[in-house]
Amino acid sequence: MDNIAEKKLNELKKELSKYDDLIIAYSGGLDSALLLKVAQMVMGERVLAVISDSPSIPRNELDTAIRFARETGARLRVINTKEIENQDYSRNPDNRCYFCKTELYESVELLAREEGIRYVANGTNLDDLGDYRPGLRAADEHQVVSPLRDAGLTKDDIRLVAKKLNLEIWDKPASPCLASRIPYGSPVTRAKLSQVEEAENFVKSFGAKELRVRHFGGKAVLEVNPVYMELVDSNYQEIKSKFATLGFDELEIKEFQSGSLNKLININAKR
Repeated sequence: MDNIAEKKLNELKKELSKYDDLIIAYSGGLDSALLLKVAQMVMGERVLAVISDSPSIPRNELDTAIRFARETGARLRVINTKEIENQDYSRNPDNRCYFCKTELYESVELLAREEGIRYVANGTNLDDLGDYRPGLRAADEHQVVSPLRDAGLTKDDIRLVAKKLNLEIWDKPASPCLASRIPYGSPVTRAKLSQVEEAENFVKSFGAKELRVRHFGGKAVLEVNPVYMELVDSNYQEIKSKFATLGFDELEIKEFQSGSLNKLININAKR
């Protein structure tokens, strides 16, 4: 395993050495965090991380991302994107991510020009190409480069390399934006995003780490990694009561399934 991690790390370093400088669209997730860490190792001050402070990003995720970037010693800029003000995004079509990423890349490109940096990079890896990701179209349109993908790294490779580098977040679960909890066709609003964030934080306060709260109007579907199912069951009444105060009159609990709302594409979502 260590030999594989060493090989993949060297391949990523080799890929990054092609760039004189780089601005990274950084989310704080493991993929872009590893990219930032290795880019900083290769380029030092010639790499700049840019993270968006958006209503769809949980506050604790944003804080963790900022702390990680600072601990790597990388330069960091926090910007505000306004995708939620774009009706093409807020009406929540099944290509919602395209409009979000377009807003992000346009904002990062402006900063790149100010900084005199030619290339914008993202954390796309090889496995992402097999998933439904409308945001990849926006990346192509804006000529965003993907060093992890181009170096041939899969999600498992990324975890191996992150562990080898002793990154504390090497086993961090994926954490897509809060808007991904709202079924396509049901409008994305600040109120819904806040409901989801507070509900997920409450369940996590019991020790659960991998979960999603899917927002179906007055109904919440709590998806939990089976490892934490007993924990949720033992605190069910407290969770149900808290969810009710947030406006969820009905609560359903299921096993966690990444991307489960993608299966509802072309089905009228509940409002």
